[in-house]
Order: sequence, then C-alpha cells, then structure tokens
Amino acid sequence: MSVTVRVPAKVNVQLAVGAARADGFHDLANVFLAVGLHDEVTATPADELRITCEGPGADQVPLDRTNLAARAALALAERYGRDARVHLHIAKDIPVAGGMAGGSADGAAALLACDTLWGTGASRDELLDICAELGSDVPFSLVGGAALGTGRGEKLTSLEVGGAFHWVFATAGRGLSTPAVFREFDRLGEGLDIPEPVASEALLDALAAGDPDALAATVSNDLQPAALSLFPELADTLAAGRGAGALAGLVSGSGPTTAFLVRDAGEAEKVAGALRASGTCRTARVATAPAAGATVL
Repeated sequence: MSVTVRVPAKVNVQLAVGAARADGFHDLANVFLAVGLHDEVTATPADELRITCEGPGADQVPLDRTNLAARAALALAERYGRDARVHLHIAKDIPVAGGMAGGSADGAAALLACDTLWGTGASRDELLDICAELGSDVPFSLVGGAALGTGRGEKLTSLEVGGAFHWVFATAGRGLSTPAVFREFDRLGEGLDIPEPVASEALLDALAAGDPDALAATVSNDLQPAALSLFPELADTLAAGRGAGALAGLVSGSGPTTAFLVRDAGEAEKVAGALRASGTCRTARVATAPAAGATVL
C-alpha cells in the first residue's frame, strides 16, 4: 500500500516583515495564496526512513533527515510512538529554493501521507501543530486557499477569495537562501525604525472581491529589496514581465522566483511567452489561484 499527496506552491501577495525578534525570527503579516503548481509526495512502507526525489531541481533537494519531508515523518512517528519506517518519494514541480515554499509543501504532504498510511488518526489541529514545529510556511501548505499568517507566519486566519487570479511565475537560474535574504533584510534595516507588520485592508478587500486590478495596486513584499540586493538580475526579470503587460510584478517570498499578476488566461500566456523570450529567466510558468491545500489522491 502507498499513499500519494498533492500539495500546492504559494505566492505571498503581501509580506510585511517586522524587526528581528530575540529568538532570531521576525513577526510577519503574511498573506498567502496557494497556486496551482504542485509537488506530490508518495509514502510507502519500508524497512527504514528513506527519501528519493525526481523532477526539476531534484539534484538540489537533500535526501537525508534535514529534508522537511523526513522531519515530518519523524515528528509524527515520535508523537504516536512508532518507527518512521517509510519511503517518501518526492515528485518536484514547485521551483526549488524559489520562494514558493516547495520544501514546506513537501513537509506538509509527507505529514498527511504518513498520517494516512499509518492510520494515526491525528486531528487537523494536531497536524497543524506539527506543521508549525517544522517551519513557518508548513501550516499554510497543509490548508491551502488563502490565509493571513501572523507570528512568524504559522498562525493562520483563512481569507475569503472572490474569484480566480491568474499568475505567471518566472524561475531563476539559481536559488536564494531564505535565511540569507532575512539577514540581508536586517542589514539593510540597521538603524531604521521597522514598523510592526500589519495586513493591508485594501489588499484583503481586493482578494475578497476577486478584483485583479485592485489586488495589483496593493501587492507588496518587504523582502524584495533584500532579494534584489543579493540577486540584482531579478530587476531585469521584473521589468520584462511588467513591460509585457503584467498588472503587477514582485519577488515571491524570499525569491528568486518572480510573480506576475495578469488579468486573464490569455494575458498569462502572452506574458509567459515574453518572459521566456527575454533571456532574463530560466523559464516561465502559468498558474491560477487559489488552489486547494495538501490533498490525498
């Protein structure tokens, strides 16, 4: 018997970042939107915990116990007093180290797959509690849709979305380390008064209305200057997407994937084609949002 779970990528339509806390984390107002690019994680009984991976960027994915999928299996096994004897196979389609929570998605998918395979019967709250222990983005990968993440992003409030939003994602030729981007954010903010992060009411209203023009006017990412400082070429990708007619363009999360909001499916294909031809990115992908969270297939 095996269990396969499909899990979506995310884009942050708002990422407001507070000053570094004493524990090294940052308070966030993080408006997540799950998008239709997916990884799949298959859990199969095995003699020991084993991780394998295929797909774009698979060579960059750790196959040891530092992988969030492995950590999820170990955390669930420890909580329920069993051995984590499972083979977890990850089929990647979410960009690796791209600011779209691919690693977090794999952790959430592995957790749900192992819970289903082992019949542990964990409640949704128990699974979310384990997700929060694994990482700030992991809880949202489990629930999907749209949500406001506060604290370090792990405390979720579901948000209403009034329609489908069309996106184009331009993937870069190399990755960016999330901790490195936060360190650069701290460096750039030295001596400045960093305000408390607060969700934009205008952005939440735009999501609820399903209005792409209103959403385009309100998207923001406080980590974007840090990502551009570490990866200046991303400015050329942003300019290419906006020049091709995107309503808005921003770095997705800690980057280096860049996200472009467009009006409809036809515009998405047009902007994606222009980005591919621009020479400023590795490739461009089209997706819609919101998407469902981790789902057993």
